[in-house]
Amino acid sequence: MAAKKKTLKVVQIASPIGRKKDQRATLVGLGLNKINRSRELEDTPSVRGMINKVSHLVRVESDA
Repeated sequence: MAAKKKTLKVVQIASPIGRKKDQRATLVGLGLNKINRSRELEDTPSVRGMINKVSHLVRVESDA
């Protein structure tokens, strides 16, 4: 049996207006585009790096 993959719940808490274009693109890459939208994302190094890049715009609610 395959083990359950670890996921992260990421919520957008701020607007990308006035931010750099690459930060907006990172939010879109995470699947976020409006404040208070949330996504369950697989816990991978690339996703962690994207979250780190826009850490001031998102909140990680759970390491479930």
